[in-house]
Parts: sequence; C-alpha cells; structure tokens
Amino acid sequence: MNHNLGKFVTVTIDRPLGSFHPEYKNMYYPINYGYIQGIMAPDGEEQDVYILGVEVPLQEFTGRVIAIIHRFDDVEEKWVVAPENMTFTKDEIMEAVYFQEQFFRSEVGEIWER
Repeated sequence: MNHNLGKFVTVTIDRPLGSFHPEYKNMYYPINYGYIQGIMAPDGEEQDVYILGVEVPLQEFTGRVIAIIHRFDDVEEKWVVAPENMTFTKDEIMEAVYFQEQFFRSEVGEIWER
C-alpha cells in the first residue's frame, strides 16, 4: 500500500476547475488540478494531484489523499485528494479524471478506506 494514502496534503492549484491546459488549448479541466510543493514525482516535477469533491475553482486546497492513479505508459502517478469526509469509488474517480487519463493506460490502484 502506498504510504501517502490517508495523509493530509496541501495542493497548489495551477489548473483550476473551468480552466484550459496551457499547451493543449482544447483540454478543459472539469475539476481542480495542481501539485504538492516539495514532493517530487518520478518525472522530476512536483507531485500532480486531482482534487475531487469541490465544485468551485480553487487556488489552494488541503485534503486527504484518497487514491493513487497508476499510469502504465508514463513514469508518474497521479494522486487524488478530497475533503476529509469524502470518499469515491474507483469507477467514480476514473470517470472524474477521464478528461486527462483517456490519453494514458491508467487505473486507480490503491484507494484509501477508513
């Protein structure tokens, strides 16, 4: 099990809900997306995070890591963070992140359960 599951993290949002990708102009973000300062991912960048359960654009968010998305054709994983008392099924998570994960072979590996 990933030792980050269940931990609280603070996410800096660089692609808020309702925004578009800076390079891929037709990629719309239906959820908040950002990174965790100081935690480096295997791609050499800071750890990327999808935020579920918040329906307004954010600049920063503190929540619990509820799932890890594994990509089979990329070097990085994506973390899924949600408000403290919210959980989602693997299917709900994949549906929420499909806008970006459709371009990769990925799955929700571990999921946090209280």
